[in-house]
Amino acid sequence: MLYSLVLLCSVVKYSQCVNSEFYNQSEPDASSSMSCESGPHPSEERAEKVEFTGPYPKVRKDETVEDDYHGMKIKDPYRWLEYPHCAETQIFNFMQNNISNPYCQNHTDREAIKEQLLRMANYEKYSAPQRQENNYFYFHNKGLQNHSILYVQRNLTGSTEVFLDPNKLSKDGTTALKLYAFSDNGKHFAYCLSKSGSDWNTLHIKDVDTGKDYPEVLKNVKFPSISWTHDHKGFFYNQYCDINGTADGTETTAHMGQKIYYHVLGTEQDKDIPVVEFPNGRSLGLHSEVTDCGRYLLVSTSNNTQGSDLHYFDLHSLPDGKISGKFPLKTVIPGMDHHHEIIANNGPELIVKTTKNAPKGKVVTINLNNPCEKNWKTLIPEDENRTLDVVAAVANNKLIVHYIQNVRSVMDLHDLNTGKRLHSFPLDLGQITHISGRRKYNEVFYGFTSFLQPGTIYHCNIPENITDQDDFKPTIFRETIVPEFEPTLFQTKQVYFRSKDGTRVPMYIIHRVGALRNRRNPVIIYGYGGYGVSVLPTFSISRCMFLRHFNGIYAIPNIRGGGELGEDWHNAGRLLKKQNCFDDFQAAAEYMINKKYTKPKYITIMGGSNGGLLVGACLNQRPELYGAALILVGALDMLRFNKFTIAYYSESEFGSPNNKTHFHNLLSYSPLHNIKVPPNNTQYPATLVLTGDHDDRVPPLHSYKFIATLQEKIGSLPYQKNPLLLRVEQDAGHGQGTPLMKSIEEMTDIYVFLMKSLGLKYYPDMP
Repeated sequence: MLYSLVLLCSVVKYSQCVNSEFYNQSEPDASSSMSCESGPHPSEERAEKVEFTGPYPKVRKDETVEDDYHGMKIKDPYRWLEYPHCAETQIFNFMQNNISNPYCQNHTDREAIKEQLLRMANYEKYSAPQRQENNYFYFHNKGLQNHSILYVQRNLTGSTEVFLDPNKLSKDGTTALKLYAFSDNGKHFAYCLSKSGSDWNTLHIKDVDTGKDYPEVLKNVKFPSISWTHDHKGFFYNQYCDINGTADGTETTAHMGQKIYYHVLGTEQDKDIPVVEFPNGRSLGLHSEVTDCGRYLLVSTSNNTQGSDLHYFDLHSLPDGKISGKFPLKTVIPGMDHHHEIIANNGPELIVKTTKNAPKGKVVTINLNNPCEKNWKTLIPEDENRTLDVVAAVANNKLIVHYIQNVRSVMDLHDLNTGKRLHSFPLDLGQITHISGRRKYNEVFYGFTSFLQPGTIYHCNIPENITDQDDFKPTIFRETIVPEFEPTLFQTKQVYFRSKDGTRVPMYIIHRVGALRNRRNPVIIYGYGGYGVSVLPTFSISRCMFLRHFNGIYAIPNIRGGGELGEDWHNAGRLLKKQNCFDDFQAAAEYMINKKYTKPKYITIMGGSNGGLLVGACLNQRPELYGAALILVGALDMLRFNKFTIAYYSESEFGSPNNKTHFHNLLSYSPLHNIKVPPNNTQYPATLVLTGDHDDRVPPLHSYKFIATLQEKIGSLPYQKNPLLLRVEQDAGHGQGTPLMKSIEEMTDIYVFLMKSLGLKYYPDMP
């Protein structure tokens, strides 16, 4: 509900040729899009595999480091790699890159692949405009700029000018724009900048009319919320006060002591007033927002990823309206075991999206004067057939409601006061990526994408009284076209397969029209499966590159742990049920094999962050099932994950090693602790571990310790010819804000790695 509402949804799917199949693995395949006939086909051509001849770096082991977990002794010989600033760790990084760079970069087709990625990425990209009074703000990238530029347009048809260009903030593109917020009158713009991919930010303020920055710069800001008071004199924001480390993204120490401050425009940070803190809750993360009416400050707190509570303070109760000290908060929703998002308010009545007693989500009203749960009123009830994703207040008394149904976007318009559904937006099979609108305007923009469509922005004006659906039809505001990519040559279909325990799991498969089922297709299987994150279709140049120029097939299973089917689906892959995620992912690979798409030696599994944990666990459990593994910024040491930066929040997702039951569960799948020599001289798949030296979300120490152990235990085997490599990106973090050119270089290295380790062939002239 804050100011300009740009709501990012997760990713769903569209294609002009989509098939939905709901069948068991044992059932016949109903698809007519792929032929099982034999015959000449590009997928039958193979280049020669390039074995890794080594040697791997010799890495010091300290066998004296040992921990006692509930009476079980666990050695940690590479503990010293947890210290990023020591010279020995930096030498380790250098040695690893010194063997991975030649393997990933020395190839006759490397420059051609890079140039093709650049050509395909060289298209104009736009965000949906955000209206602030008579100004419209939008992001635009001409094609190959490292970061999109924020433009201002004085009215929807007027001339435009650059408002903020992140590309000018650093020579190498490693400074990125993160969170931002306009004041309610649209006159001031507070924004956060991050360097080298770190989650740490500096907070700046710009005058909208003049474009000039105010002199103050606010520091120690991480995971911020910014909410302006309606007198436009200042804003609330949160910062960490107890920092033990460098605060530049390279530290690994846990972050504690977050507080909410009030900053007066034009003053130095040391004059900021702490208004909210929890002395007995130093591990709490705080979030604040001012209601649309400007009267209430809402504060949510959490120490986990499973939910948050909610408190409020009446700003009208301040003597003379002056902010001078800590606010006495009143509790609205206690407990941190459900998700609550504030949509809007009518005086003391809040409109809230919640998962409380509604795993798929519902919308309720809560009166601040009597917030007890028994007094909540349901405005939009839970829908058993679809998952509530995003709700936005627009056009005075309307709600745009975005659902996920069958892993695709559905969007309706409801009455804000009664909850009645007024209209359903026409959508193809795909995903709403963002919604831009405000309650005080009738004007709404929203973006749409798919696996094969880069993006379309729609515009509509919502009438006060809706009597006929023809009163407002969304019109195309901007449509993106990718050069040299013809989407009709490819297709997407959705299938369901059975996991180990019989659970039906949805999966998208994208491939070239007419591809053969000859068991020889290169396949990438991408997964995540955690935190209730929904992996829905989105457009990707790197994916299109694989489909088009490697004649590949891409599969994306929506495994348990995600949010596509609601909170129950998430909980089925959380805590003691985490193994379900790995079983689902392995069943996806078996499906691709059983349906004759491919063979194990042509399968690459890929995932990042929690998805890196997924790939690492599956790599250990079923090494014979894959040809290659790509582990990006993965959480790999699950016995010590909670000791670094803000990872203690994730104990609600994985469990705590301090709990005996959780410890044994974590030990059963922790990638670092389950590297074992496979039977029958089976090789480990070719493995590339990728991390960034400024990743303070999942510190690179996970990747360092994992690759050191993998090279020691598996790389030393005489028959292990598949490479086991680590690629450390300098001045990069967890992925957010990565410059385009760094992304292109990384993707080029990944494709060269797959070409050499799997024998893939690059087809430069494929249409």
